Amino acid sequence: MPGSGTRTFLEPDHYEASLRQAQIEIIIALSPRFKARLSWAELHDLQVFRCEEDFPRVAYVRLAPRLSFVTFPAHSGPLPVWGGTELRPGEIVLHGRGERSHQSTSGSGVWNVLAIDRLRLEQYCRALTGKPFSLPQDGKILHPAARDAARLRRLHAQVCRLAETKPRLLAHTEVARALEQSLIQALVACVTRASMRASAVKRRHARVLIMLEEVLADYLSKPLRMSELCELIGVSERTLRSCCAQFLGMSPIRYVLSRRLSRARIALRDAEPDRANLLALVRGLGFTEFGRFEAAYRAAFSETPLTTLQRAPAARFINP
Repeated sequence: MPGSGTRTFLEPDHYEASLRQAQIEIIIALSPRFKARLSWAELHDLQVFRCEEDFPRVAYVRLAPRLSFVTFPAHSGPLPVWGGTELRPGEIVLHGRGERSHQSTSGSGVWNVLAIDRLRLEQYCRALTGKPFSLPQDGKILHPAARDAARLRRLHAQVCRLAETKPRLLAHTEVARALEQSLIQALVACVTRASMRASAVKRRHARVLIMLEEVLADYLSKPLRMSELCELIGVSERTLRSCCAQFLGMSPIRYVLSRRLSRARIALRDAEPDRANLLALVRGLGFTEFGRFEAAYRAAFSETPLTTLQRAPAARFINP
């Protein structure tokens, strides 16, 4: 995603596709009233993102292994839950290499992201501190000093405001370089001087949720009973329920249904109304009882499947 700019999205998969260009793969579970705004700036070494999401959501996130990602919420809005742990005010997340994790929010909020080549960040940390430094392989929740955190947030917000209002200014090499160096200095201060929350990542439970996603990648179009789901993952029903409640805030069956309904909505939205057979399309997605599917779909999206099918295709994004 070169350069800088901002876009507003009304469909989760269009928002997800835009984030994939930034090497952030994300799958968002059911969000009936979706709206998101993405602002970005790609500088020389650093990528800067501001993700404003006007909805509560559960998401499965996969990060590119060659990049180091730091994320932190804005001051306003509910604090997100990362890897089963709710963030505290002032905390930031230093993500692990190629991390796969679940994130959830209970309402609208802002997700701030910084991404930089892992080796470059290590080089900056050693150069600016004068000490040996290596990034951890696993994700960590950090609590930087208030002054360091405030500077990081202020500079991040400044870059994003320019991306939204004056993108041509960021195209000037001198301006972009000066902002980037200040932002990298603030990032290094937070990463190298922050205290670390002990046992932030519940690795065993996190692995169970990753195995759930791996099963869904192969079986999402097949109606699975709870016992079949547990057998494919290799855990007890009690363990799976506990992990889903902790990481997702919902039961396994509800999460799977949300994912399946979201896929059905995309298929219905993108089909050609005059050629599509609604019943055949729904059955092809693994829903064998149309009446139950229609009721669940209406409850999730406040409209019938036929209404979605007959609506004109939605715009991929809305320019501000």
